[in-house]
Amino acid sequence: MAKNTKSNDWKDRLNVVYSTNPDFRYETEEEEETTTLPPAQQKLRVQLDRKNRGGKVVTLVTGFVGTEDDLKELGKLLKSKCGVGGSAKDGEIIVQGDFKQKVLELLKKEGYTQSKPVG
Repeated sequence: MAKNTKSNDWKDRLNVVYSTNPDFRYETEEEEETTTLPPAQQKLRVQLDRKNRGGKVVTLVTGFVGTEDDLKELGKLLKSKCGVGGSAKDGEIIVQGDFKQKVLELLKKEGYTQSKPVG
């Protein structure tokens, strides 16, 4: 009797060891991927931040609604246009340095009309 290993993957059921119920279905965590809003509907906030960064200033873009890939793509665009490093994760983009005005201009040029400076 051959078992279907695709539907019986042990990595998907790490918290369940064994079940005697023949109708038991393992619950798997499936992340719901959010759809990316069009640039005109995004409400992005641009601010300078220096908390927990050793006194260094970074430009922080928050409020992005969409997939992680689209966030990273926007972060890559902003970082390359500013010529600095940074990161894009957890719904926020960090650009190293004080590039608040330049980031605002780049976002407006890309069609993010509702982006606004904070602080």
